[in-house]
Amino acid sequence: MHIQVLNSTRILTLGAVVALTIGLAGCGTSTGERATSGAGVGAAVGAGAAAITGGSVVQGAVIGGGVGAATGAATDEDDINLE
Repeated sequence: MHIQVLNSTRILTLGAVVALTIGLAGCGTSTGERATSGAGVGAAVGAGAAAITGGSVVQGAVIGGGVGAATGAATDEDDINLE
């Protein structure tokens, strides 16, 4: 029963990560906006990856958020054009 609850939690977490990623994917025209949306997407992906692999979700979110923010801030508006 414990394994079944754990699997359900992982599926819900993954679903939330996918929803957040889709919602934040189109955000950001200025450097600050790209850094913020990058942090959100990175945190979601990091938390999801940690949840799936059995790692610390908080640690995954922090690392992913940092990497996402740095990547978003380092990109130029012309580098990533979602239109």
